[in-house]
Amino acid sequence: MSERLLMKGNEAVGEAAIRAGCRLFFGYPITPQNEIPEYMSRRLPEVGGVFLQAESEIAAINMVYGAAGAGARVMTSSSSPGISLKMEGISYIAGAELPCVIVNMVRGGPGLGGIQPAQSDYFQATKGGGHGDYRMLVLAPASVQEMADCTADAFELADKYRNPVMVLGDGALGQMMEPVTFSKPPVSVSELPPKPWATTGARGRAPNIVNSLHLENEELEKLNLRLEAKYRRMKSEDVRAEVIDCDDADVILVAYGTMSRVCRSAANMARSAGLRVGIVRPITLFPFPSEILSELAKKGVPFLVVELSLGQMVEDVKLAVNGASPVQFYGRTGGFLPTPKEILARMESVLKDRSQAPCGAVPER
Repeated sequence: MSERLLMKGNEAVGEAAIRAGCRLFFGYPITPQNEIPEYMSRRLPEVGGVFLQAESEIAAINMVYGAAGAGARVMTSSSSPGISLKMEGISYIAGAELPCVIVNMVRGGPGLGGIQPAQSDYFQATKGGGHGDYRMLVLAPASVQEMADCTADAFELADKYRNPVMVLGDGALGQMMEPVTFSKPPVSVSELPPKPWATTGARGRAPNIVNSLHLENEELEKLNLRLEAKYRRMKSEDVRAEVIDCDDADVILVAYGTMSRVCRSAANMARSAGLRVGIVRPITLFPFPSEILSELAKKGVPFLVVELSLGQMVEDVKLAVNGASPVQFYGRTGGFLPTPKEILARMESVLKDRSQAPCGAVPER
């Protein structure tokens, strides 16, 4: 029977992780994600798991490295500057081809910034924020229900690709409360897929080696090409996006996470006023739904990208559209969320620019 609970987004992440078979959590406190380690510290001992508050973010991610290398389902969470401290370890984990889940409840920056919601970690999450040619699969939930669903899916995808997966939320999603349904029964550790590569002791078999150090040129290039093939497979098999009312749209909004919720309200207001507005909501930020946007761009309909940043995802939208349609941008930063009325006014401006632009011209963002 499905369970329906009223939960904070951060709490939903913790419960979903435990139900997905996560039994190890290593982290360090930072607002606005503190409810995740708090929840895990209470729940993990109840299911025979281990919670450990590390002495630093750097220590926490290296504990994740060790647990993932031993074949455990393991998770860590943090917020923006804490994720920055974890980046070296994340690169090591990706290079060693180990599955784990990393949750980033984004706060404003740069530097220590503020604790209000932001989306200014997009580059860090999707472009490989650490060193080397590596990528994480990045899921961007837009509700507390999706916080739970994406966390559960993240563990499956991490095992599928032997790769770190990031769930990218923000301070608003982590703190808001909504009903959550857990429809699947909890997964026991004994039901998890086998991991014959894990370092579980070499009794009766040859030793397994977990490592990201390759001093020979040929070996390191071989690793990078294998990883690149893995990322191509992600793009082929695991792109996720929600496309809403784009068939007859005069303008298409592109937004993810918290901003997609505001854009949906703006689109409803616009439709009520006779303005046909569509929405594309990327759910995987990597792999990015480039082909979906490319197809829609063939209609020549203008796009308006809305972000809680000074413009990051807009670059991927422009690459996907490749000049076939105008792309404009609207963003707020510092912890401010645009209102639906602000976005509606900007949509009207986009359409005005479109009607006044010379044939073939693309207005500047």
